Amino acid sequence: MIVGTLERIAAERTDLTRTDIARLRNLVAAWDVLADLSLADLVLWLPTWNEGGFVAAALVRPATAPTTVPDDIVGSFVPRGRRRELDQALGSMTPTAAAVALRGVEGRPIAVVARTPAVRAGGLLDEVYLDLAEVFFAMLTEGTFPPDTPVMSSDGPRVGDGLLRLDDAGLVVMASPNATSAFRRLGLATPLLGSNIARTAARLVHRPGPVDEAVTLVMGGRVAGDVEIGNSSGSMIARSWPLRSAGRSAGALVLVRDVTDARTRDRALLSKDAALREVHHRVKNNLQTVSSLLRLQSRRVSAPEAQAALAEAGRRVASIAAVHDILAVEPGATVSVDEVLSRLVSLANELAPGHSRDRLPPRIVVESTVGEVSTDVAGPLAMAVSELLANAVEHAQAQRISARAYRETAGDWCVEVCDDGSGMPQTPVPGLGMQIVTMLIEEDLHGDVQWVHNAGGGTCAVVRIPHITDERT
Repeated sequence: MIVGTLERIAAERTDLTRTDIARLRNLVAAWDVLADLSLADLVLWLPTWNEGGFVAAALVRPATAPTTVPDDIVGSFVPRGRRRELDQALGSMTPTAAAVALRGVEGRPIAVVARTPAVRAGGLLDEVYLDLAEVFFAMLTEGTFPPDTPVMSSDGPRVGDGLLRLDDAGLVVMASPNATSAFRRLGLATPLLGSNIARTAARLVHRPGPVDEAVTLVMGGRVAGDVEIGNSSGSMIARSWPLRSAGRSAGALVLVRDVTDARTRDRALLSKDAALREVHHRVKNNLQTVSSLLRLQSRRVSAPEAQAALAEAGRRVASIAAVHDILAVEPGATVSVDEVLSRLVSLANELAPGHSRDRLPPRIVVESTVGEVSTDVAGPLAMAVSELLANAVEHAQAQRISARAYRETAGDWCVEVCDDGSGMPQTPVPGLGMQIVTMLIEEDLHGDVQWVHNAGGGTCAVVRIPHITDERT
């Protein structure tokens, strides 16, 4: 059995043209309304290139009834003679209750849509659904459904969300209970039945100036498409399908869904997002202010040890501010390692000339394409890398320093800070910077750091953070 997309199955098992496949793709993108209205599972069967049978290329289940095809049969093959309804529909091109054949642009049959309805007690709403289903299947046979270029979103309303049936004049002749509730949520107090729904929707928007033409066109059933309307009381998504019967207009079907709660959550999330962004922005500004004050103080003291200590403290604060600067733009649970390293390298490049008065400052580059880590990892990691870069700038006497981040096969995160300088002593005396790096990596991130002597000269500090940090992202 070949399992794959509609395009792949059609290309490997049929002789359909690109135009035929495009029409079938357009149908599959919109046929959930057929399944919902017919209260049936729909299977798209394609005749194979050797006329030996049919292959299932797509399946859709209704949201208004129980499924009758529990298994995913896409890719399965049925030989000729096994399913009589498929053979009859393809041979006669006459729609039946079980199957409807589709014609291509050249008039030849290209597919069969089989429907297997669920057994239901039936009611007034079910009768409306089934009557509309016959209209849609007739349009499918005539080639007027689906439209060639419908403007449809992937999360539009389904039949069960709310349904309006309009006549040729755009007046509501039937409204489901869910549709009535959705309009009540928007503040409509008058009856829906008999109303001009396009004008009603325009009044409910309550916006100054002209009403968006898409609202009146879609809500009036004049074009197929999606539109969202809302006011201070609520929000609604609407989807319209113009109907035709025997070549003449037969009104329209308008589906609606109340999205008030979802939009309220969206607005709350945006508000929290903006507040979090502002917090990170203010923290970044405060840290940068502290860093600037420390640098100013370092210039006002005369003792070299005090100058160095204040300058290093300012640099460490600035490295933390770099993380908050990124989060001020894109707040969230993760932060880009690549961007953090780029900020730290830029900071190190600014400070490098101060440690290279008698020679050219080293060229500092970043090589990283590892993506994102959690913010609780990014903070200690940024401080550790900042210490390593500062140590290389101040003591290595290098011409080139690189910061590279990558992921090992086992999933561990690795960051290397390498230089081509004079190298470290065989038994180095740990300074404050090395102690800070070791503490941050081993205690905060549960990783390890190693200093490796390069064969060609210089030193590499290799920071390895175990795979468990990925679970924090």
